[in-house]
Amino acid sequence: MKLLVTGGAGYIGSVVAAQLVAAGHDVTVLDDLSTGHIEAIEALPEQVRFVEGTLRADALRVLADGCEGVLHFAAKSLVGESVEKPGLYFDHNLGGSLALLEAMRATGVRRIVFSSTAATYGEPERSPITETDPARPTNPYGMSKLAVDTALAEYARMHAFAATSLRYFNVAGARVEGGEAGWLGERHAPETHLIPIVLQVALGTREKVQMYGDDYDTPDGTCVRDYIHVEDLARAHLLALDALTPETHRVYNLGNGNGFSVREVIEVCREVTGHPIPADVAPRRAGDPAVLVASSTRIADDLGWKPEKADLHTIVSDAWTFTQSKLAN
Repeated sequence: MKLLVTGGAGYIGSVVAAQLVAAGHDVTVLDDLSTGHIEAIEALPEQVRFVEGTLRADALRVLADGCEGVLHFAAKSLVGESVEKPGLYFDHNLGGSLALLEAMRATGVRRIVFSSTAATYGEPERSPITETDPARPTNPYGMSKLAVDTALAEYARMHAFAATSLRYFNVAGARVEGGEAGWLGERHAPETHLIPIVLQVALGTREKVQMYGDDYDTPDGTCVRDYIHVEDLARAHLLALDALTPETHRVYNLGNGNGFSVREVIEVCREVTGHPIPADVAPRRAGDPAVLVASSTRIADDLGWKPEKADLHTIVSDAWTFTQSKLAN
């Protein structure tokens, strides 16, 4: 199938693009490199076509070249920045997505898998979170993603789109198969995710890590979060692509099935790296729930997906391999 991957120079999009090629698909990546990285493009198989551009300016042209489906990752995703600049997030995430959907409608492309977020649920009333729980995002990032989910439902209803939104929390690990040329992992700047931040301490580029609160109602007092290996996440996108149904918008949560506490993550990083990794306790951050874990029962039942790299040691080990090889210099 001839596919467009928007945001394919980013962390998740690049891993999905690599898996799509391995599955025999013809892949074009569209990315403006505002948050993506040319190094990720260079690590992809050579048959991937790269177009540097934006959804508004270039999606129509790229889709018109015989495209049959879209996997949509292009978005801004920093919660703090979204609070400071809500207009930017609605313009980029919602506005850009609407431009993409209209370009798809104009070119007759009706298949799309959307990288949504479990941030659409806000602060949950229960854990694990299911797809039937209310969506009440607490920041413009989550709001903008939920707005795209809503738009997809309408395009499925009114224009016979076949659409699926995948919602997940913390993605980690790296694609390290196939030798150094195929390694793909996190290159965020600034980095806001726990595992790469902890590994930066082990690498020597950060002095210590902070644990925001140690008095939560959890087994060790620190927040518990759901971590999913990026390759497991990518496989879910391929399964969702194969299962797309016209006039239907599906929503699936993706999670590991188990949460890991901040202390657990730091301790596993110590084991994997052999570094002591100093950690200080800092005051709680406003709005941090004690536990955030997503239920993946629906996608397991419907598509047969389950994480194959659910072990935290494996997730951290792959991330550490990438961190050492790509970020040490």
